[in-house]
Amino acid sequence: MVSGFLILLCCQLVGELLVTFFAVPIPGSVVGMVVLLVGLIVIGKVPEGLRLSSEGLLKVLPLLLVPAGVGLMTHFGVLSEYWGQLLIALFISTLVTMFVVAGLLKLMSKEKLSEDGE
Repeated sequence: MVSGFLILLCCQLVGELLVTFFAVPIPGSVVGMVVLLVGLIVIGKVPEGLRLSSEGLLKVLPLLLVPAGVGLMTHFGVLSEYWGQLLIALFISTLVTMFVVAGLLKLMSKEKLSEDGE
């Protein structure tokens, strides 16, 4: 389980280093998740320690979201000033996400049907 946390922390560190080195306006933790995804694709499986660590983190995920909620309340004045633009952005991004997921589901189900038919 410690090895899994070490993998997660190393991916986050690599992400932070890449963002700092290339001055990219993306959070280092997001880049670290992409690094982790690429690593898992290359390996082809999830190591046992990483699986156990990830499952443990998922159990306490709601607690990890508390700081984000506190940040929203701290900046309530700014949010209330731009609530219309935020609502439009949330609505559009939700629609785009729904269409992308529907398209991918349709594409993947066609591929699955063609594989089963062979």
